[in-house]
Amino acid sequence: MASILVVDDDPDICALLEFKLSSGGHEVSVEHDGEAALAALEQQQVDLVLLDWMMPRMGGLEVCLAMRADERYSHIPVLMLTAKAQEADVQRGLAAGADDYILKPFSPREVAARIDASLARAVR
Repeated sequence: MASILVVDDDPDICALLEFKLSSGGHEVSVEHDGEAALAALEQQQVDLVLLDWMMPRMGGLEVCLAMRADERYSHIPVLMLTAKAQEADVQRGLAAGADDYILKPFSPREVAARIDASLARAVR
């Protein structure tokens, strides 16, 4: 199906998402900080990025802004997956270019459904 890059510093969340998305037929790669995520984008073809906001070295908001500023990655859907639940945080995430904003704790089924919907929109 699709190649998905999961970027989160919590290994349990990464393992859960990798299992759920792989079970759904997706190819999943995992990185644990923003700098590694940007490096991974240079090394592999990615169809969608699932991105935590609060991470060491470089946060998800900065990664999203960097992706939107780079024509090589600006078309890739970005879904923020974060505990930052204030309305102002949601607005900042979407203003940075995120295509969707999912709050932690999350339902793995809901994340999979939102990924599928974003991928379907990206194909059009």
